[in-house]
Amino acid sequence: MTWLTYRLFRAQAAAGVGALVIVAILAAITGPHLAHLYDTSITTCRAPGACTAARSALLRSDHLLQSGFGTLVGVAPFLIGIFWGAPLVAHELETGTFRLAWTQSVTRTRWLALKLGIVGLASIAVAGLLSLLVTWWSSPFDSVNMNPFNSFDQRDIAPIGYAALGFVIGVTAGMLIRRTLPAMAAALVALVGARVAVTSLRPHLFAALRLTIPDNGIIANVPPSPTASALDPRDWIISDQTVNASGHVIGAGGTLFNSPRGISVGPKGVDIAGLGSCPGIKAASVHGRPAPLSTAHGNALIQRCVDQLRIREVLIYQPASRYWAFQWYETAIYVAAALILAGFCFWWVRHRLS
Repeated sequence: MTWLTYRLFRAQAAAGVGALVIVAILAAITGPHLAHLYDTSITTCRAPGACTAARSALLRSDHLLQSGFGTLVGVAPFLIGIFWGAPLVAHELETGTFRLAWTQSVTRTRWLALKLGIVGLASIAVAGLLSLLVTWWSSPFDSVNMNPFNSFDQRDIAPIGYAALGFVIGVTAGMLIRRTLPAMAAALVALVGARVAVTSLRPHLFAALRLTIPDNGIIANVPPSPTASALDPRDWIISDQTVNASGHVIGAGGTLFNSPRGISVGPKGVDIAGLGSCPGIKAASVHGRPAPLSTAHGNALIQRCVDQLRIREVLIYQPASRYWAFQWYETAIYVAAALILAGFCFWWVRHRLS
């Protein structure tokens, strides 16, 4: 039975191994160059302008491979569920060959256990190796992009959980529908729904942190607040809102300067349409007329008014230090769901399948 399961699966296995070999070859050819480029341009730069140019140059390198590798890791669980999981049982149920196996002293439980075990472990292995290769290859880009949550579902161990659930969803769909093509379509819909649900749940897996800082985004070229520097550039900003002194939301954080909001600065004070005025913060006047005002001085007066009106930016975020906790937690959710569905499959094949 083990040999038969392997023979029926060998075409899909060959496709999976072939894809891994291609990715490994491309990564081995281009990866050392990317690592060398990072070491010679990013780690050695000192001037802010030079570092910005070096980061941009690195991010432009191998752009097609960046997109291709990320897309491949993202769609691999769907491909596994549709082309490996759904036909695995559905094809035998559709053609009736499962009855032949059951008459050869093979129990229903063993029949399903071998299929789930062999193909399921192969699915996890392919997804894990693919994620390992892409994570290694993408490490220079990830170091520059800073925020590890931007590519969360394409790195490290999370794709293993996705692949496990994708495979079992495909098997479950095939067992319930008993026809290959409809089962493949149903598996795709179920997988999309599962990914959307967990992606929406992800920001709330751990209680988010809250940080309130002075809103320096209302004017241009203002250095960040010392309080804001407490944030790690890799932190995941979930929500960024601007609030007034009463705590009411008046806009998205850091966007007030670019919005069509009237701001006037003159001898009568500073007035910010829709927010308030500061008559005590005045620009100089000459013979009753406004004196010439430099951009820097005008911005400083506006910022003083913003501070006086107690306009603040409220950030809801997940610290980067929780990245691996998110990885393990989300992977555990997918693996637990896969085990529950696998248990359902065993119950179904023993009590309902005939």
